[in-house]
Amino acid sequence: MTATLPSLMRAFVCRTLTEDWSGAALDMVPVPSPRKGEALVRVAAAGVNFPDLLMCQGKYQLKPDLPFSPGMEIAGEIAALGEGDYAGFATGDRVCGGTKTGGFAEYAIAPLAGLRHKPAALDMAQASAYSAAYLTAYVALVRRGVLQKGETLLVHGAAGGVGLAAVDLGLKLGATVIATASSAEKRAFLKSYGAHHVLEANGFREAVKDLTGGRGADVIYDPVGGDVFDESVRCIAFDGRLLVIGFTSGRIPNVSANMPLIKGFSVVGVRAGEYGRQFPERGRENGEAIWKMADAGEIRPRIHARLPLENVHDAFHLLASRKVIGKVVVTP
Repeated sequence: MTATLPSLMRAFVCRTLTEDWSGAALDMVPVPSPRKGEALVRVAAAGVNFPDLLMCQGKYQLKPDLPFSPGMEIAGEIAALGEGDYAGFATGDRVCGGTKTGGFAEYAIAPLAGLRHKPAALDMAQASAYSAAYLTAYVALVRRGVLQKGETLLVHGAAGGVGLAAVDLGLKLGATVIATASSAEKRAFLKSYGAHHVLEANGFREAVKDLTGGRGADVIYDPVGGDVFDESVRCIAFDGRLLVIGFTSGRIPNVSANMPLIKGFSVVGVRAGEYGRQFPERGRENGEAIWKMADAGEIRPRIHARLPLENVHDAFHLLASRKVIGKVVVTP
């Protein structure tokens, strides 16, 4: 830790798990010190993700000890490095990457293994908002869904962060992309973004079958769950892959085993971070692949809103309202 760093910083701290996030608020806390293999990053921007909301409610699979600061994606400048091998990083480097928690603060600890130099084509807000969404989309479509050029990809929740990343990546991979969204505004945006077909979020079954000549979608990307999953089972192609990304609808659906048997499709779970932990070499390849695309300007993270750190509650309510197109970012 260098002498130029402050002893205290502003951070959004969750001290009590509550449904309405009232147990979390802006506070002054000590600036943390990096340990071996870690960097202290002066945060310029932090992406807001649904797991951040869920962690503050106690509903996410990762349950940090209280108190904690949410924030899984950051971009900024390395302020200090822990002992050991710096893995090609130096103080002052502009970086971005993932942290399990701690991003909604003026300074955050990040493992060096999870950091990359900021992509040249992205500003800090975009750099803080691309990694989780695009890594999820890449693991889902490339690794788990094995999406092929010319196949039909159906993306649900397509205007949200992980949905829009899947639309973007699906187009890059040469798929015919059908996107669903809940509002006319979102559907108009998705059409302008390049989706080949755009449908309403419910009642899409027959339209998907019509668009595919009765075959159904080859790959379905579902971060919504609930009724959307149930309807997806009815419009998936033989040998299709139904990718389970999450359950933003709030209901975890079930499928009778006879449906995959009769229709010959697979239900495939996607946890991008866990995939990288289980297969470290593939995990490094995944991160490198999306970084190269971002650095070259080949993928397009969209920032819906940039809010100051004191407005994290507003960011949470924006995501919960399902009005966001792309990602929301907070800036200390």
